Amino acid sequence: MPYVDGFVIAVPTANKDAYREVAEKMAPVFRDFGATQIVECWGDDVPDGEVTSFPMAVKAKDDETVVFSWIVWPDKATRDAAYPAFMEDERMKDFAPEKMPFDGKRMILGGFDMIIDA
Repeated sequence: MPYVDGFVIAVPTANKDAYREVAEKMAPVFRDFGATQIVECWGDDVPDGEVTSFPMAVKAKDDETVVFSWIVWPDKATRDAAYPAFMEDERMKDFAPEKMPFDGKRMILGGFDMIIDA
């Protein structure tokens, strides 16, 4: 069964084009190391919650938009082998944390076993 890495990020709304550019450049790197799908979704209808929500989880500010993303891998072994390999890839030096168009400290991420793919 495929394995999924999921991400939720608060991105300054003014940085939408810069974020898209970074995501478009990173996608081929993930693909080269085995990812089968890379999805980036710009928040459109992401309400604040009373107890919890996407905006609350990433401490989104008024001038930020929540981005929800995921990468699908054939399996966890492929994903586990990919991360150290692509961190050594020459193309990744352009994606240092200080060069990202968002605050990576507020990113939520995790790996998930897919249990249903309907």
